[in-house]
Amino acid sequence: MPAPTPARTAFERLASLAGHWSGKSTKGWTESIELRRIAGGSVLLETSQFTDDPEGRNAMATAYQMDGESLVLTHYCEAGNAPRLRATAFDDGGGTITFTFDGGTNLASRDVGHMDSMVLRFGDARHFRSRWTWYQAGKERWLEDIEYERVE
Repeated sequence: MPAPTPARTAFERLASLAGHWSGKSTKGWTESIELRRIAGGSVLLETSQFTDDPEGRNAMATAYQMDGESLVLTHYCEAGNAPRLRATAFDDGGGTITFTFDGGTNLASRDVGHMDSMVLRFGDARHFRSRWTWYQAGKERWLEDIEYERVE
């Protein structure tokens, strides 16, 4: 088994979030998400569905996995692209992970609108938060915070 590194420790901590969650965004929408390990435990897959979208037409997915000694995520966005973000900082004793843009698909250039960064903050066993930043035309356009609570 590989030695624990900040990235591997963070992946295992992310995997401890497996289960069902309810999220509320500062943009005013709510969602339900499921986190589960797939691919022999090597990927943590997050699937989300907006509460006001019962048919799931705008559902999204985010896959977290190790890439060598780096922790990466790929976000399959309702915008029709899939930005790849790499964990670039582990702060607060492992309580915060910062992911930054590292390429993606369906992005002719970085200036095409996409999720460009994400900061995940672990709370207690029943709570965590994420902050997503949208980038377009050379600058950050907006950000949103989402607070999650575990659903039993």
